[in-house]
Amino acid sequence: MKKLMLCAVTAVVLTGCADMNGVLGAMTQPSPTAAGGNQGSVHIDTRQQPVDVASGLRAALSQGVTTAINTLGKSGGFWDNPALRLPLPASLAKAEKTLRKLGMGSKVDEFQLALNQAAEQAVPQAAQVFGDALKQMTLADAQGILKGGNDAATQYFRRTSGTALAAKMEPIVASVTQKVGVTQLYKQLVGDNAALLALAGVQNTDIDRYVTEKAMDGLFSKIAEEEGRIRTDPMARGTELLKQVFGGQ
Repeated sequence: MKKLMLCAVTAVVLTGCADMNGVLGAMTQPSPTAAGGNQGSVHIDTRQQPVDVASGLRAALSQGVTTAINTLGKSGGFWDNPALRLPLPASLAKAEKTLRKLGMGSKVDEFQLALNQAAEQAVPQAAQVFGDALKQMTLADAQGILKGGNDAATQYFRRTSGTALAAKMEPIVASVTQKVGVTQLYKQLVGDNAALLALAGVQNTDIDRYVTEKAMDGLFSKIAEEEGRIRTDPMARGTELLKQVFGGQ
């Protein structure tokens, strides 16, 4: 279901997931604004035109985003990945041992699981935001990304989409945290032991913001991982366009 949702949401950019090359090729035509801001040409090798560079980078970004969203935006996407699993908020983690000694261990575990479930359900909302960022990519952006490090494209996404992504995801997170019981569990953990936790230095945490930020961090981390594979592993370049662009580096 979420893969179908992803295809539908990203249709603005890709007009369907099956024909990425043709659509992205059309999207690489510079807008008047983009053209005016960049008079030079970007070349990978003598056979390529600047538009091919932008198309290839858009295809790489799209491939990375699709993989990241499909991987994380499913049941267990965060929870089953120890490297990206959302931990307890730092303030609450200070009191974890105390809470477990008080017999609240099951509630602590339920709370952490619910945090991750909220992140998993919010991640698919990133597709539209990233699609908008792809459409705004200029040749100057493409040049900087190509000459940058293994996560240069991911950093472009973070720079151009971070604020919009947070604004898009946080309302979804708020809805999901309520639905899966995160807020209720947090109140049980903190409210029922407020005096004791205050002595331990535990402060109230904005749970919705915490989940949003951690979900974004995990998403960007996964996109960077995929970008690195595309840059360094020829087998990860699924299209001729990607092979041409990154093979010329």
